[in-house]
Amino acid sequence: MSTTTRVAPARTGAGNRQVEPGGGALTGTGVLLRFALRRDRVRLPVWMLAVLLVTFSSLQQATDLAPDDPGEAADTAATLGGPAMLAMTGPEHYLADPTPAAVLSMLMLGYGAVLVGLMNVLTVVRHTRADEETGIAELLRSGVVGRHATLTAALATAAAADTVLGLLLAVLLPATGLGGATAGGALLYGAALTVVGLVFAGVAAVTVQLSSHGRTATGAALAALGAAYALRAAGDVGPDALSWCSPIGWIQRSYPFADDRWWPLLPALALAAGTAAAGYLLSTRRDVGAGLLPPRTGRAGASAALTHPVGFAVRLHRGLCAGFGAALLVLGAMYGSLLGGAEDMLKDLAEVREALAEAGGTLVESFASTILLIVAVVASLFVVLVALRPRAEETSGRAEPLLATGLSRSRWLASHLVAALGGGTLVLLLGSLSLALTGAAATHDGDLGVRLLGAGLAYAPALWVTGGAAALVYGWAPRATRLAWIVPAYGFAVGYLGKLSGLPDAFGALSPFSHVPQLPAAEMSWTPMVLLTLVAAALIATGLAGFRRRDLDPK
Repeated sequence: MSTTTRVAPARTGAGNRQVEPGGGALTGTGVLLRFALRRDRVRLPVWMLAVLLVTFSSLQQATDLAPDDPGEAADTAATLGGPAMLAMTGPEHYLADPTPAAVLSMLMLGYGAVLVGLMNVLTVVRHTRADEETGIAELLRSGVVGRHATLTAALATAAAADTVLGLLLAVLLPATGLGGATAGGALLYGAALTVVGLVFAGVAAVTVQLSSHGRTATGAALAALGAAYALRAAGDVGPDALSWCSPIGWIQRSYPFADDRWWPLLPALALAAGTAAAGYLLSTRRDVGAGLLPPRTGRAGASAALTHPVGFAVRLHRGLCAGFGAALLVLGAMYGSLLGGAEDMLKDLAEVREALAEAGGTLVESFASTILLIVAVVASLFVVLVALRPRAEETSGRAEPLLATGLSRSRWLASHLVAALGGGTLVLLLGSLSLALTGAAATHDGDLGVRLLGAGLAYAPALWVTGGAAALVYGWAPRATRLAWIVPAYGFAVGYLGKLSGLPDAFGALSPFSHVPQLPAAEMSWTPMVLLTLVAAALIATGLAGFRRRDLDPK
């Protein structure tokens, strides 16, 4: 059981600062907080910048969707008030007085909540459960550290990031000149995202006590985040009570720039405090490095598949594959249901229509090709996650026993890459299939559904390039594996946001996703597909060669 450790003053890794002895449960919290902020000095600003970019990228769209003409405003309200749009955005009440700022809240507050929730979950798990897995927590607890210091420092780090983000939004939104963006509404908008971030930090504080593995704790907290978003969507389309079961629904019903109601933030604050208190309570009932829920007992003997490197890798990644597959099934179905009303939805967005027209084909086909890019980028996140898993196996020391047997380094790393590329293709197929089925039903065009399925699979070579880039970085520069995330991030930025903002085509040359034929709006071309496959093979071969030549880097 976790207890306060009283030993002689020791130096920690946080600037070799001497820790004064103390007897409280929070002893050492300040040192751990500074240590956590130093470790996240790049990660957290990037997260905050991402939320700001996502929010501000929709300013023009919100302005276009809130015209001054009453007739046009009524048409826009009818379009945004459709069930599919409400499920993707927010409650219809924002359309009662559709100022640009109110429309922005409707469009982006829910997405912002998801991003902030994700940031908080990853931050809390990283500084608690993940540190226990890697041994960092044990090293820290060798000094004078109180029982609750680690969890408090993790929650304080997340809260600091939430607060700074909320203040930035409160200051910057009125400065954009967006119609209806009052100072009070902007403050409420920022406060809503801050509060929902605290909620999911508290949820993560609970899940890290239940599981003995960081990935399981992260998955459980993200499942709660997904459930909250699904309840919000179901409540906005159907019974309103469902939205009141979700913290995301609560903050959306504060109606920034519309009614400016602060009281819906109170239950969210209460939930944040309750989950954090539960995390503290549960932390006193477990040992460091162990979870309250015992790991499931496996079979006495391994199956034939588990004795093969590829089968073992598939076993490791099957849970993540199932999660991404389910998420893309839902995402594809939601976007596919919009295809039938794409013409009406985009009729007032001249700039978006012009951007989509560059792909060729009809507006529905161009819109579908843009949606497929989003599906492919999400699938590439799975590829990068799996392709970088060998780094965690290496640093945790689990790779060494395997490589001490007759298993070669190339076969070990290649097994994970097979799982990454095969699993990525599978989740891409699932997302494309749901998009094709719902798109065909929405447009009453079965032939379009068949073409959408093929168009989705055309992104598979681009996914393989993403996995190859991750293998290259891991093989030659394992301490710089974060660079692998640049490929999907850059692909989304130039392929989706760049198209809407008029970014020059030259920027797309560096993204593998930009070389994929924009089916079904454009004609099929096999040459870029073959070239992308060759590039992926070259990157993987180079990464394997680098891994064979370097030493292992266990921690």
